[in-house]
Amino acid sequence: MPLTPVLSRYWDEPESWTLDTYRRHDGYEGLQKALRMDPDEVISTVKEAGLRGRGGAGFPTGMKWSFIPQGDDKPHYLVVNADESEPGTCKDMPLLLATPHALVEGVIIAAYAIRAGHAFIYVRGEVVPVLRRLQAAVAEAYAAGYLGKNILGTGFDLELVVHAGAGAYICGEETALLDSLEGRRGQPRLRPPFPAVAGLYASPTVVNNVESIASVPPIIVNGIEWFRSMGSEKSPGFTLYSLSGHVTKPGQYEAPLGITLRELLEYAGGVRAEHRLKFWTPGGSSTPIFTDEHLDVALDYEGVGAAGSMLGTKALQIFDETTCVVRAVLRWTEFYAHESCGKCTPCREGTYWLVQILERLERGEGTDADLEKLLDIADNILGKSFCALGDGAASPIMSSIKYFRDEYLAHFEQGGCPFDPHQSTLMAGVHA
Repeated sequence: MPLTPVLSRYWDEPESWTLDTYRRHDGYEGLQKALRMDPDEVISTVKEAGLRGRGGAGFPTGMKWSFIPQGDDKPHYLVVNADESEPGTCKDMPLLLATPHALVEGVIIAAYAIRAGHAFIYVRGEVVPVLRRLQAAVAEAYAAGYLGKNILGTGFDLELVVHAGAGAYICGEETALLDSLEGRRGQPRLRPPFPAVAGLYASPTVVNNVESIASVPPIIVNGIEWFRSMGSEKSPGFTLYSLSGHVTKPGQYEAPLGITLRELLEYAGGVRAEHRLKFWTPGGSSTPIFTDEHLDVALDYEGVGAAGSMLGTKALQIFDETTCVVRAVLRWTEFYAHESCGKCTPCREGTYWLVQILERLERGEGTDADLEKLLDIADNILGKSFCALGDGAASPIMSSIKYFRDEYLAHFEQGGCPFDPHQSTLMAGVHA
């Protein structure tokens, strides 16, 4: 299956981030076309194209927009979730560094469609170069008349604010993000009401991922059939797959949904020389892991789901046979325990105890009963915590024990990690 560079097609051009470069590549043509359409027509175009959210859950983007009540006399808001913080996920930040205007144009089109007068881009505060580049792009768009009052003489007004978060994984959860944006502690809200009804400042709000919004202008310019000509029936279009870890050429690979890891590894030069694939994540560390038996799983929402995991953010972390599964899972679990907001008991208490038991197992001091206790705690977190962070913490544990129980057993049978720490190389964002 060939690659389909759309968002990434001119990332390698000098000064790809400037307005001039963007305009040379059909920049803001989608906006001009969208502003000549009725807002509902823009929503139905995105809906019929079948664009699904690129932030993890894969919810249909056009459908999300259509949930916004119209004629309610309330302000509407568009919020872009650029708080990319999942271990292994690295697609939104390169996109914003290389082509920030792709997001800005998408924001204006989306805000027009849902009749929003204010939009916010919530960026992870630590990534200062991305923050600066986004702010510069927004300033260019204001100067060119794409933002502000009476955009391109159409009477449509939009104010766009780039907001720097303080760097908390939980703020990637949409309702925690909204609380943070309002100046409160970032913690998930109880739902319902959903953001579409009572989101930012208790008003109708759409929260979308960076890649979801950046994919809108090409759909408006090139049409529904063009977008649907890529990908699969239920998961159409192109997307960014992030390959990291033990691969010869890690990086972003923009391909149609439904490509397999086997095909992507061919583009990436395979697993590093003289090594073989041991396990991998299809969508970042919060998705159940896969092994070499899943090389031919179609990497779309249905294919990955049917195989027992989730496509998530398409962060493919590749681990070869030098990696200790127990240590990798411990590192991920330490991350989730550290990032738990503490609002709900299953996640707050559960992640703490998962770390204690995994540390004991990794040192070789565990027992058979510890494995059962791990699964028991994971089961008490999965689906019972306030938001998906708890599910993300349980997934690697349950799936790793499913595929690598022998390796867990080997730790306490041998009184320590069977992998020589000098030989074992942990990469691919495990040191989250």
